[in-house]
Amino acid sequence: MTNHNVPLSVLDLSPITEGGDAAQSFANTLDLARHAEALGYKRYWLAEHHNMPGIASAATAVVIGHVAGGTSTIRVGAGGIMLPNHAPLVIAEQFGTLASLYPGRIDLGIGRAPGTDRTTAYALRRTLQGDGAGDGFPRDVAELQHYFGEPEIGQRVRAVPGAGLKVPLWILGSSLYGAQLAAMMGLPYAFASHFAPAAMMQALNVYRSQFEPSAQLDEPYAMLGFNVFAADSDEEGALLMTSVQQSFLNLRLGTPGRLPPPDPDFDGRLEPAERAMLDGALACSAAGSAATVRQGIEDFIHKTDADEIMVTSHIFDHAKRRRSFELAIRA
Repeated sequence: MTNHNVPLSVLDLSPITEGGDAAQSFANTLDLARHAEALGYKRYWLAEHHNMPGIASAATAVVIGHVAGGTSTIRVGAGGIMLPNHAPLVIAEQFGTLASLYPGRIDLGIGRAPGTDRTTAYALRRTLQGDGAGDGFPRDVAELQHYFGEPEIGQRVRAVPGAGLKVPLWILGSSLYGAQLAAMMGLPYAFASHFAPAAMMQALNVYRSQFEPSAQLDEPYAMLGFNVFAADSDEEGALLMTSVQQSFLNLRLGTPGRLPPPDPDFDGRLEPAERAMLDGALACSAAGSAATVRQGIEDFIHKTDADEIMVTSHIFDHAKRRRSFELAIRA
């Protein structure tokens, strides 16, 4: 890459493939994390989604413990925890536990979306008050920070474990809201450009121009999501990408399912509106040979001046997924 100082990290949703199950997904996740650690990726994040047949990482803190326990040096974290689904104290205790078990290796990225549909969000919370709108999310973030700080004299509620551990917080987002909050609170910012890139450049500008230094961070630090489908040829890389394209289309049609195998005829069946939707949602992607992917990542870094790239590769075949991450970092 042009800038060798830009580290690569991994975002994994523990995809459940057609014909597979969650148990296999978790085995694949740990195997991929060990592979990423050996290859030199900086961090390995998992994300909270609910009621998604193709995503196994709903109990995100549990899976993070599984990955951290099976690796030794790579940072492991949440990208992210959907904070409106939880009481901040519960998350402080969970990640205080993880940080106590795996000191210096745990990150906590937090978002304000539910990570699911409204009905499932109600099933998670029993109420939709404080669903990320208005002032609820910033208040919850501040409360979470408070639990990770040094206990104050007379503090009646403490996170045990959690208090004093200063677990690094990140703000996740796909709009200007998260950028403004991360800047105001002086926190690192992770943008979901791998599936919602429309506001990326504007959000980066807002974050960097409005950033206020904090105890955690002196200057802005932006990590951006990027899809990679690396293979031995451009044709194979494009074919591998059709699995995630099918998943996106099914999700938009209201028929989410498990990650399907690649489909060589997929592109030919697309309606123009469907192709436009996929091109927009997956604009921050590189599919093809190592040289093609390298150029894609270089161009993305040049365009965004990203401090870190979080690579995600929803590839049906686990061996080819491992190979994709290998080609991406070695390119």
